[in-house]
Amino acid sequence: MVDREKQDNMDHQDRDEIYSKVIRAGKRTYFFDVKATRSEDYYLTITESKKVFDADGNSHYEKHKIFLYKEDFDKFGQGFDEAIGFILDNRPEMGPVENVASEPQGTFKSVEFEDLEDSK
Repeated sequence: MVDREKQDNMDHQDRDEIYSKVIRAGKRTYFFDVKATRSEDYYLTITESKKVFDADGNSHYEKHKIFLYKEDFDKFGQGFDEAIGFILDNRPEMGPVENVASEPQGTFKSVEFEDLEDSK
């Protein structure tokens, strides 16, 4: 009985994952996941994940999640666009946003988990 419940739960998890987009941005990673409700309505989850360290140097991931339902898309989009527009119009002079994002961030290279395993 327990195995069947686990299987049903796994089937539901597979079914509700419709689309996923990962954005790596500096120290943070953003996940945009489209999922389906039981009635097959789509909704969006936006997750921010950031690696943090405790006093002992142990790491863990801090996650913050927003659930956005279709009835709120228009209002959310308008508010998001207005807030971004305000920032771009009123932020301290730093040059165009494109230049800030394309400037070198030091001499570090991107490291994937697979790279770490090869060095063992």
